[in-house]
Amino acid sequence: MKRGSHIAIFDTFKTHQAKSTRESKRQRGIIAHIALEKDPSGKTRTSIAHILAKKYGIAWQNIYSAIFKDLDEVLIPAKVVKEGGRLPIKRGPKALQIEGIPYYELTNTGLIIASTIEETGDIRLRMKLLETYLLNSNVNNTGNNENNGEINDGILLLSRYAPSFILKIINEYIMAYNRGEIERIDRLDIKNLKKVISNHITIEKELVEACMVLSNDKKEILKNFIEKIS
Repeated sequence: MKRGSHIAIFDTFKTHQAKSTRESKRQRGIIAHIALEKDPSGKTRTSIAHILAKKYGIAWQNIYSAIFKDLDEVLIPAKVVKEGGRLPIKRGPKALQIEGIPYYELTNTGLIIASTIEETGDIRLRMKLLETYLLNSNVNNTGNNENNGEINDGILLLSRYAPSFILKIINEYIMAYNRGEIERIDRLDIKNLKKVISNHITIEKELVEACMVLSNDKKEILKNFIEKIS
């Protein structure tokens, strides 16, 4: 990631680790809104400012400049957001009428980030965003197609039956990118994915391996145990 384009979506206050910074909340809000909004006119800087201002209970003019900065100095340079096109306007400076005003879309990097943040909505919708990311990633990936297919199939299967586990994996992948440990996440890189998450899923791996060798009666005992403690 380019210096100066730090994505703040995971940032918290140093003295209060459970509390997100204003910049973090704002960037997450921008990403979520662009992910959910279908109408291009609702994805301009002014429209985004109005939506977030209403959410935070402030005047849209008070947040517009911060959103402008988030887009132009962070999210676009980091290739999370891109300009989707231009909308014509009838009023204002003639040059602006000719050029139109920009509206924004998520890149594939933006899609995978949007799939992990709560602001995007319920978990089913977030898994839909992840599915779109995987489809795009598969098209653009020139690596081992057989391995890519196995990884994609595994993620899609678990996204239906264990979405929280998948979110854990993807979250670690994005955080590694944000720390500069991974150069890009616009497509799924198997080697980077393994490098990032192998140490974070030891418990889950152990449980899956145990389930594979247990007899049916012991699986039932394990199932009852999990249900009792969860």
